[in-house]
Order: sequence, then structure tokens, then C-alpha cells
Amino acid sequence: MPGTSRSGNRAAGRRRTLRHALPSVVALLVTGSLWMAVTGPLTRSDPPAAQRDVEAVSGDPADRSHPRGRQVGPHRVERLRVKVLETLPHDPKSFTQGLEMAGGTLYEGTGLSGRSSVSSGLPGKPPKVRTGLPAPLFGEGITLLGRTLWQLTWRDGIAIERDATTLRELRRVPYADEGWGICFDRDKRQLVTSDGSARLTFRDPRTLAKRGEVTVTEDGRPVTRVNELECADDAVYANVLPTERIVRIDPVTGAVTASIDASGLLHADELVPGSTLNGIAAVPGTDHFLLTGKFWPKMFRVALLPAQPPSRTPPLNRQWAVAPSGTR
Repeated sequence: MPGTSRSGNRAAGRRRTLRHALPSVVALLVTGSLWMAVTGPLTRSDPPAAQRDVEAVSGDPADRSHPRGRQVGPHRVERLRVKVLETLPHDPKSFTQGLEMAGGTLYEGTGLSGRSSVSSGLPGKPPKVRTGLPAPLFGEGITLLGRTLWQLTWRDGIAIERDATTLRELRRVPYADEGWGICFDRDKRQLVTSDGSARLTFRDPRTLAKRGEVTVTEDGRPVTRVNELECADDAVYANVLPTERIVRIDPVTGAVTASIDASGLLHADELVPGSTLNGIAAVPGTDHFLLTGKFWPKMFRVALLPAQPPSRTPPLNRQWAVAPSGTR
């Protein structure tokens, strides 16, 4: 039949076309498989497990936000001043090296060979407990760790652990660095110490072994002669010897976050050779501080306020008297 013949011819043509096209299709599929094997899939694959873990913690691919992955820029330095709330008497013979409060008790460490001591009592009152250091020990900064107290020495190579109530000596441990300031960071459970340089050192509170360190900087420049320390409000407050300035330091980066002007607390006729601001104690339960200094006849309870705009009148040039020889 004519229709059957035309249908058979069309089917035969399709079979011949398929036989000719099949090798080309197979070649195309093989080539595509090889290209995919070499170049990888068209869609983005998941990052490696280690990278996924970093992104999960930092929230940023490749951990660009992590301090180790970027330069930490300079902090904005807040300018503060002290406002005197109360003036208290202070022993003018005390060469103050460390000051700290716990509850209502004020602890003070003093220096000079043959005159060094550590004492405790009510602020502005004669001490209830006092213990001297035998010569030639030169007492330095102090800090409390609950039932015990650490007292540094300047260049004697030891630190002394004491009972916080009786101030009785419990033991001595080697201390290779110069002892200057010390405070206890309760959040991180570590000691913070200074040695007169721009360095803060972090230490084990039991053994005083070093855990790490950071350089104190202001606007990117080192701040040297960091002295007496106070750990408070997730920061470290430090006297800068021999100035009337206190700096607030971020202990993570070492950057100064505030510069505190504590000038003018004493009158010129109250200064003697060696008089230097050196003593910071945070008042528990408040945002106030107790400030005093070496051979200062007064102690001040102060609040920190924003600094006033600079005056056009040149500031009074206060010249500190030179300290006695063999001291700092």
C-alpha cells in the first residue's frame, strides 16, 4: 500500500540519522564529564570544615573580623578629669606604692629600704594592722586575692604572699622582673603587673608565672613608666610616673582608652622632695576612686568626669621635686 511504504521509508531514515549522530552525542557527553572532573561543579561548594568553624564563630568568611586577621586601629582616647568628693588625711611619711580596697578596708603598700610596709584599716584612719619589711627589701605594688595578698618588691627578686587579715607572711616566690604595680583581673582570673616600661604582663595568680603580655599604647605610640595599677570595670587604670596623669587601658589590646587629668590635688606648699601621684583604689559598689601619692598628706575620693574644654590661659608649670636618691 502506498501509505505503508512512505511510513517505512521515514522510519528507515530516522534510524540512519541516529546511527550517524550517536558517536557525536557520546563524544560530547564524555568531553563534558571530563571537563566537570577537572574544573569542578558549576555551583559553589561548601567551605572546608575548618573554615566553616571559623565563620560560625566570627560570623565573617575567612575570619576577616578576628583580631588575628586584621590590624586593630587606634582607640578614641576619652579625656577625663577628677572631681574631688571628699578629702581624707594620709600619712605624709608613706612612700605609697600600692593602694587597694576590699569591702570597707583600705590596704596600702609602701616603699623605701628599711621603711617599706603593708597596712590595712579604714580610709583616712590610722591602720589597724601594719607589717614592715626588713631591710634591704623595697616594697612595691599590692593586690588582694580573697584571703591572700601579693606584695611585690622593686629589685629584690621576690614577691611575698600574705594573709589578707593578719598580713602575716605566708611564702616568698621568685620574681625576676622589676616589681612596680600589680592588680588582679577577677574576670580573667589573672594578675596584671607593670615594670616601669610600656608593658603589662599577665601572670598566674598562684605561681606568678607569665601567661602573656601587651604593650600600652596611646594613639599608636608606647606609653612608658606605667606604675601603680588598679583593675576595675574590665579595664586597667595606671599611674604614669612621674606625672599627674592616670590612664585607663584596654587589657586586651593595650590601647589607652582614657587619659585622666588628676593635677592640682595638692597645693604647692604641700609638696616635698619625692612627692608623686601614685595610688589608685576603686571604691567597691561605686564608680569612685581613692587617689593619693608618695609623701602626700592627703587622700582624695574622686569621681571621673569629662574634661572641660582647654583654657586659653597657659597651664601652671608644676615642677615635681626630685625624689631621694636610690628611689623611683
